[in-house]
Amino acid sequence: MRKSSIGVLACTAAAALVLAGCGSDGGSTADPGSSTPTVAGKVGVILPDSKSSARWEDNDRPSLEAAFKDAGVESIIQNAEASVPTFGTICDSMITAGVKVLMIVNLDSDSGAACLSKAKAAGIATIDYDRLTLGGGADYYVSFDNVQVGALQGEGLITCLDDAGKTKANIVYINGAATDNNATLFKQGYEEALAEKISSGDYTLVGDQTGEWDPEKAQAVMEGFITDQAGKIDGAIVANDGMAGGASAALKKAKLDIPITGQDATNEGLTRVLTDQQCGTVFKDTDLEAEAAAKIAIALATGADASSIATSTVKDTVLNVDVPFAAATPVWVSDAAGVKDVIATGFTTAADVCVGDAAAVCTKESIS
Repeated sequence: MRKSSIGVLACTAAAALVLAGCGSDGGSTADPGSSTPTVAGKVGVILPDSKSSARWEDNDRPSLEAAFKDAGVESIIQNAEASVPTFGTICDSMITAGVKVLMIVNLDSDSGAACLSKAKAAGIATIDYDRLTLGGGADYYVSFDNVQVGALQGEGLITCLDDAGKTKANIVYINGAATDNNATLFKQGYEEALAEKISSGDYTLVGDQTGEWDPEKAQAVMEGFITDQAGKIDGAIVANDGMAGGASAALKKAKLDIPITGQDATNEGLTRVLTDQQCGTVFKDTDLEAEAAAKIAIALATGADASSIATSTVKDTVLNVDVPFAAATPVWVSDAAGVKDVIATGFTTAADVCVGDAAAVCTKESIS
């Protein structure tokens, strides 16, 4: 696949261990030897899992920890490991621990809204991080422009198909989980980007299913598409790098070489970009997201106004209200130059990306 650039464990918390088990343990994240003062008001953060994407533990946790530490904010950061009961237990424990601000990445809107409701009843300020909790009524929302994330994937697939000389193409979608509002926004973005190609008959959508953010399920979905279409698939929108790994495995097994997309710029996704196994990925610099979220959390913890940080709004379609929104900008990465730019930010390292067949590419492209 030829490409051209178009832009540049956690532990599962049991009830008794929730505040002591993994990550920040409720103590101040500020260096005891630092002159940075600790800001009054503890911040609790619930991450969703470590399987759907490596970003949560590899990038978001350290980015948030660093942002809170630099500001002298005491924090508790825990991971629900895709378990709704564990998510609820962590939520209850953080409320009991007296956090002044609670930031969540929901597993689904229902359980996320239940947590936010309890927090609000306890007088705790709330922030939706990365995923909007529909019906949750969070005070603020911090994420990337998720429709634009999907648009970058759709535009990227068009470029990769053009580069492969495919003016007519059968394409498939492997979408994120239906319970995740972000997955809806991603799909909106790539559907809009591909609408003209599909309506004109240049592209035919021959498969459209969820992989539920699970690499193994995504592999099974892609295998089903390959069987149903007798291998006649020319390109695929795959909603994130984790599922792209599963889809790539299915394609390799079937000896098919077609462009597929991803997002999150995981180490594995970047490696596949370098070795032409993935058309591109969307780089979402978690430092930008974490910085905005930490600034809002700090403002809320100290009783300050955060409106100057969240300068946009997003619609909660369940409550029919506008939620103050701080949006970060995503970037499409589809070649060695783009991968090099990602590494230069400190988001990851060449040692983690330049593995296997990618090592030779990194040497050739001076990626180190």
